[in-house]
Amino acid sequence: MPSRTTTDSYRTEMKQIRWILKTIRPLRMQIAAMMLCHIAVAGCAVGFVYVSKVMVDNATAMFAAKAAGGSAGSIWTNLGIWTCAMGGIIVIRILLNALRTYIQTKTDVRLRNSLRSRMFDQLLNTRLESGANLHTGDLINRVFEDVRVVASSVSTALPNLIGSGLQFAAALVFLLILDLRLAIVIAVIVPIGIAGGRYITHKLRTLTHDIRKSDSKVQAHIQESIQHRTVIQTMDYADNSTSSLVDLQDTLYGNEIRRVRFSIISRIVIALSMSAGHAIAFIWGVFGISTGAVTYGMMTAFLQLVGQLQRPLMEISSNVPSLIHALASVDRIIEIEEIPRDTPDDSRLLDEVPGIKIKDITYAYPESDKEVFTHFSHDFLPGSRTAIIGPTGVGKSTLIRLLLALLTPKKGSISLYSNEEVAVSASTRCNLVYVPQGNSLFSGTIRENLLMGNPDADIDQMSAALMTAAADFVFELPDGADVEAFKTTLKDSANLRWNVCVEAEELIVENEGNKVFFLMCPETYDIPTEE
Repeated sequence: MPSRTTTDSYRTEMKQIRWILKTIRPLRMQIAAMMLCHIAVAGCAVGFVYVSKVMVDNATAMFAAKAAGGSAGSIWTNLGIWTCAMGGIIVIRILLNALRTYIQTKTDVRLRNSLRSRMFDQLLNTRLESGANLHTGDLINRVFEDVRVVASSVSTALPNLIGSGLQFAAALVFLLILDLRLAIVIAVIVPIGIAGGRYITHKLRTLTHDIRKSDSKVQAHIQESIQHRTVIQTMDYADNSTSSLVDLQDTLYGNEIRRVRFSIISRIVIALSMSAGHAIAFIWGVFGISTGAVTYGMMTAFLQLVGQLQRPLMEISSNVPSLIHALASVDRIIEIEEIPRDTPDDSRLLDEVPGIKIKDITYAYPESDKEVFTHFSHDFLPGSRTAIIGPTGVGKSTLIRLLLALLTPKKGSISLYSNEEVAVSASTRCNLVYVPQGNSLFSGTIRENLLMGNPDADIDQMSAALMTAAADFVFELPDGADVEAFKTTLKDSANLRWNVCVEAEELIVENEGNKVFFLMCPETYDIPTEE
């Protein structure tokens, strides 16, 4: 009876295979084209061996005819024909390999972009609580490195593995036609070596998981340190941060070295079985020539077929670790895709400015026993203004997230009401506008940031918004509102950046109306006064 570990491993592998098949479905024509190229290349390889055999046999026949004093004219003609055939096979192989490379590159780029877009959309629409344990650096690593590994393996390593298998099979079939006993001996020896590497490949998969985790920790540490470099400098913590990075890199280095060792062992095992087959084929051919059972053309075919069997096995031995590496990345991508989404089914925009009613809510973060709110109730009346103040950690940000339905209370309810009352959800966020504390400007121009609030805003509306934000200096710049946001005074002024964010959100209210405005003011913010 299979163990639980074996069963779980089988289920994981089947899950990975189903995910890969689903992912490549839109690219099945390109994958099929690559497979056809591999089949054609395998056919050309066998054809080249056959042509070589015939040419060598013709050459030996010509030598025998001349030695016997006969005519070799027809043999010369045959040699010319077969020489042209060999040239044609060589040209076709070159063109097929070029076409295969083009299709592989095109498939790789399309698959990479598709996966990144899919993961990007998933991360933007996942529930805040579900992905709380995933660091931003780890997420970025998955979006870029894991996607790159999977796309490369699916578009290159997997087709190459299948193509190598086809080439090996074609060469083995031809060898069966030439000498059944030799083919059987080689067919028995090669699988033994491949089966011997099964444990090694399983170990490689575990090590690859460890490497991906270590790599994510390194990236997360670098990202955090650069993001908070001012704090690190003022606390004189640069040396400690660098030392921590070195420790993380040492762990990554250790995992990489262990994987390399196992990869080398795996390749050695397969190479030994392959070399044994090569030696047997060569010795078999030598003895065959000595007894007259093998012609010189057959010996040439034996030697070439050994190469045809050797090359695919070498490619298989190099592609198998790559695919195992990819399966670890597939697991990490699936983990992201299985996070519950938080996408509204249908926006519920109320007719009037709503109030917000909180009834007896209790909330604690998933991995904390401390309750942020316990049986809390309040009614924010429509059109009212409320200031929520308190020390850090008291729950101000948590309350905003609950009102935005980014978090879900453990008990109680939160609803919006005007002419009707609806429970807060992703569908009711269209009634709310949120400006977080700190820098929320995006890379790009000031115009692009403002248009996020209202894509139809005209220049007069944007000018008024910048005037209100005390950022009218923009109009004195050569590019005006088309200047890069972080190439202006904004990069040095948190207040100005926050002002621009507020005015971008004001453009939403101006455009749509009936909004509840949430402002998370910076602690050092100086509220400007209008004259």
